[in-house]
Amino acid sequence: MPILFSDMFKEDEFLPLSGLQHLEFCERQWALIHIEQAWEENALTAEGRVLHERVDTPKQESRVDVVVCRGVAIWSARLGLSGRADVVEFHRAADGVAVPGREGLWRPFPVEYKRGRPKTGLCDEVQLCAQAMCLEERFGVGIGEGALYYGRTRHREAVEFSAALRERTETLSARMHEMYRLGRTPPPVYGERCEKCSLREVCLPRALEKPGTVERYLAKALREDG
Repeated sequence: MPILFSDMFKEDEFLPLSGLQHLEFCERQWALIHIEQAWEENALTAEGRVLHERVDTPKQESRVDVVVCRGVAIWSARLGLSGRADVVEFHRAADGVAVPGREGLWRPFPVEYKRGRPKTGLCDEVQLCAQAMCLEERFGVGIGEGALYYGRTRHREAVEFSAALRERTETLSARMHEMYRLGRTPPPVYGERCEKCSLREVCLPRALEKPGTVERYLAKALREDG
């Protein structure tokens, strides 16, 4: 039986699932990308984009007890999210679900590809957890874990979809919808993470974080333009 939820979002209210990692990293980064439509590609984001282009092409391959599907469209009416999973593996399992065109029962197992190394924080984990929750809603089966594959280490990191991680993912989803509705970009707060952010030159965290610096920055820019 499919899992039933209340307070569903309509399809035209869905937000990009990938935004969760931006929001977990920095609310201002999320707003610059998803509200102001700002994006600055650097060597890191370009490498990541190429990696995802390689794995996101929809196709399917089979092994003995695993069916591998790439570029899988996913969505959740409860969370109001939609996107595309890099890879969803279907592992043969007695407590799984039926898959069209396949005999037996299968349990979904999401795998997200990342270009670098495992990070501190939960940016990657919440994105993967949201993918699992989308798959749970679609197939009506619980998913206990998935994996993150990092290009630099060429190694999978197992991720357990714990109650705490699910709660964080739901909180971020609700916050993302709230911020999108308000349509406001938060002010910058400079930190170490800013040095690795591809939007550093757009965000200008050091220049704009203190009261009064916005006015001085704009006045300087107007003088230079004049």
